[in-house]
Amino acid sequence: MSVDIIPISLGFSRSYVLRGDAVIVVDCGCPGNGRKFLKGLEAAGIAPEDVELIVITHGHWDHVGSAFEIKSATGAKLAMHSSESKWLENPTMPSPPGVTRWGKIIMSLHRYFMPASEVTATGVDLLIGNEGISLEEYGIPGSVIWTPGHTPGSLSVLLHSGDALVGDLAMNMFPLRLSPGLPIFAEDMNAVIRSWELLIDKGANTVYPAHGKPFPISVIEKEIRR
Repeated sequence: MSVDIIPISLGFSRSYVLRGDAVIVVDCGCPGNGRKFLKGLEAAGIAPEDVELIVITHGHWDHVGSAFEIKSATGAKLAMHSSESKWLENPTMPSPPGVTRWGKIIMSLHRYFMPASEVTATGVDLLIGNEGISLEEYGIPGSVIWTPGHTPGSLSVLLHSGDALVGDLAMNMFPLRLSPGLPIFAEDMNAVIRSWELLIDKGANTVYPAHGKPFPISVIEKEIRR
């Protein structure tokens, strides 16, 4: 079964819509982008009620910001890792430390990048544990895999095709990076590497970051070797 991967830019971040036998959404972008998301769905010929599941890769503001609007408009269930659901249900926006020189500079100025509006609290319907879940029952040939490192509860969606939607486990967008590669922010960089080794072992071949365009897994493999 083929799956269409449809990116929708939602401020500084992006959401991905996966269309197979059913429709799921990965990440909800920055606050205040609900209408923009719905326009993206319309452009793709997808009705809001067609969305069955929303998967949040992790609980930072630029990934959960429009979750309330998108969940309300679609009626879909919302899924997060159990360790981070509280970040959305009682919004708190922790910031990971910089792991590169540039990452540390950006984090020292992070208040300028934070949204002017607050994230609206949203209920989480499906708590995902470290074992992950299959997406087969939602009509998508793939699975949600626990890939900690950027945050303790970071998740990735790995399709059977090898397409990996990884949130902030990788980045490919200015001013974060000038070229694609590993994240410049992470709670545990060693865990980031282990998570990538797991995804590669499971057949990941194309990386879809939340910040920037897709790129081949060979880029990550080279960075890991370095």
